[in-house]
Amino acid sequence: MQKLLALASFALCLQAEDLFQRVENGYAENNGVKIHYASLGRGPLVVMIHGFPDFWYSWRHQMEGLSTQFQVAAIDQRGYNLSDKPKGVENYDMTLLVSDVIAVIRRLGKDNAIVAGHDWGGAVAWSLAAFHPAFVEKLVIVNLPNPNGLWRELAHNPDQQRNSQYARNFQQEGAHLKLTAEGLARLAPEAERSKYLEAFQRSDFAAMLNYYKRNYPREPYDALPAPLPNVKVPVLMFHGLRDTALLPAALNDTWKWVDAPLTLVTLPTAGHWSHWDAAGQVTATMKWWLSQ
Repeated sequence: MQKLLALASFALCLQAEDLFQRVENGYAENNGVKIHYASLGRGPLVVMIHGFPDFWYSWRHQMEGLSTQFQVAAIDQRGYNLSDKPKGVENYDMTLLVSDVIAVIRRLGKDNAIVAGHDWGGAVAWSLAAFHPAFVEKLVIVNLPNPNGLWRELAHNPDQQRNSQYARNFQQEGAHLKLTAEGLARLAPEAERSKYLEAFQRSDFAAMLNYYKRNYPREPYDALPAPLPNVKVPVLMFHGLRDTALLPAALNDTWKWVDAPLTLVTLPTAGHWSHWDAAGQVTATMKWWLSQ
């Protein structure tokens, strides 16, 4: 059994190296900030946006699965890996994160794209579709409830309030000093940790936490951000029900904020990174849904 596990781990490492060699790396510029992306395949454009703490490689399984029919461009969000890391909390406002994705779409010569996002990438994807619908053909969300639902739960659900303690910790001054590349890399599957360690060593921890300081609501949660406008493109959502950071109650009423077909897939045995935990199911479902 140990030999089989070792061989499987070795095979995953070879696959990772192969993907790094096959992607085409590029940069889009957004008002002086360079955003790195890794592209694979040809066809309709799919732009994929990672969350915290992560980098473009988060979407490795979906890139492999979709690249036979699509051009998949997975970005490094600002502050991460090979993208620029501007200083200052104000440089991580949601409007700027959204404009980074628009810059990538334009850099790749497209007027719009299928947009997929996980965690903070999901928040960016929801916001892009809500405020700039012309740039989004279809929307795929992994473990990030519509922000309207999450803000509601923060205001009224003690369980979500308690489970969001990590975000309040990240909002504290100097919180980034408690983060290390080694510690963050331990969140990744063991076979992938060396890649994550390298990416996090190139990243800016203060920038990572500026997402929370600038965009995540603060206590006492009675002055929440304005609701997002309704999304008017088809939406496919995945939610791993073992996610302890974003509880599934926030999914309730999502249909009220989507003026188009909404497909919700819950994954009982998956956690926050459900596109890893249930990679085969997520990828196959995306391929089926995008073909409709």
